[in-house]
Amino acid sequence: MLVESKKLNKKEMIVVSSRDVADTFEKEHKEVIRSIEGQKDADGKTKHLGLIEQIEQGGELPFEKYFIPSEYKSNGRSYREYLMTRDGFTLLVMGFSGEKAMKFKLAYIKQFNQMEELLKGKVVEREKGIAIRQALTKAIEISGENERMHGHAYSTYTNLIYKSIFGKDAKHLREDYGISKRDELRDCFSAEELQQVQKAEMLVSSLVEYGWGYDEIKDFILNKLVDRIAA
Repeated sequence: MLVESKKLNKKEMIVVSSRDVADTFEKEHKEVIRSIEGQKDADGKTKHLGLIEQIEQGGELPFEKYFIPSEYKSNGRSYREYLMTRDGFTLLVMGFSGEKAMKFKLAYIKQFNQMEELLKGKVVEREKGIAIRQALTKAIEISGENERMHGHAYSTYTNLIYKSIFGKDAKHLREDYGISKRDELRDCFSAEELQQVQKAEMLVSSLVEYGWGYDEIKDFILNKLVDRIAA
């Protein structure tokens, strides 16, 4: 049972996969897909009206608000599945009955609630982080650090901050998360991790404004700060 946050069409969404629902409710995945897509007979006539067609007939477009087409790989082959939002999940399991099914429904709803709260927290921290990053960028520009570092000061300081928190730079964090340079790394951080990054950025910004150079800040962040915390 896994409700998760995924970035889909440049938007972070809380979803659950049709495979996960099939496994949890002990149904064949093809049966769940049939409920979503519907089924036609050999003549192309509708044999079973699926949820997607019902949504379209009801004028609730696009159906991707409920069911997002996706795929997964197994034994080197690709298979289709759907990622469902809370509303899509609700439509799908509405007809699932029985005491066991009700427990699963409630458990999924609880997970959706928890993930949505976490996402709200991330959105708040991301918005706060914009102003903090702008302040750091401005401090670096005024100090002349960016010129001395040939335009790479911000990325250099960002990597220093990441190393102090995660023990890895941006490149290795991207590899761990399986994302490319085009993807926003901070979307992968939790609200608590974003807070840590912001606190470190504010500290670095203050030290830069105070006139410290990169080597001094690096020594303080990676060594002296650790010693102070340990003490």
